[in-house]
Amino acid sequence: MKDERQVLVIFPHPDDEAFGTSGTLSQFVDNDVPVTYACLTLGQMGRNLGNPPFATRESLPQIRERELDEAASAIGIKDLRKMGYRDKTIEFEPKEELDAMVKSLIDELNPSLIISFYPGYSVHPDHEATAEAVVRTVSNMEKSSRPTLHLVAFSNDAYSDLGEPDVNIDITGYEDRKMKVLQAHASQTGPMLQKLASNTQETEAAKDMWLKTEHFWTYHIE
Repeated sequence: MKDERQVLVIFPHPDDEAFGTSGTLSQFVDNDVPVTYACLTLGQMGRNLGNPPFATRESLPQIRERELDEAASAIGIKDLRKMGYRDKTIEFEPKEELDAMVKSLIDELNPSLIISFYPGYSVHPDHEATAEAVVRTVSNMEKSSRPTLHLVAFSNDAYSDLGEPDVNIDITGYEDRKMKVLQAHASQTGPMLQKLASNTQETEAAKDMWLKTEHFWTYHIE
């Protein structure tokens, strides 16, 4: 982890960083690796309003922005970029404009590693459009200057199609910190937090899934 020059995280929604990467990102921060998180939207159209509901359609954007700030702070990220796109519209943005946005971040930051979603295996249209923009942009760079891509895949057929993850990060010792990140996104994570707080066999399996190891696939560009 100490070998990375700069990590650039690109996700479309507040809370995308929480589930599969926040333990890993916390480790980078603790190892003095610069981490920049570019969050494309504020999750304005998120379907969850809290459990029990405490947000409204009108207040949700402000709440999710505050949650994003709190989550980034819990991880230790000081360079949080809010890119200003509207939720559920990334798939409709002109591809050349999305690619230019990604390239501008790469040109500015010169990351050795980019963390994002894996195209075709990230379920939500905004996830897929973001993943495709990242891969397209890096694919168009000179091979010698391309950052490594560590991508998150969570569709049901990810393991059967892609095989076992290439990178498995042990986040033992970061369980409490990751929980704080998940708790920061309370408008979206309430049911999950309730499940993790209960004392059942299912809860223990969920804790093993979310709080022990984080998994990434390396995207190999020809």
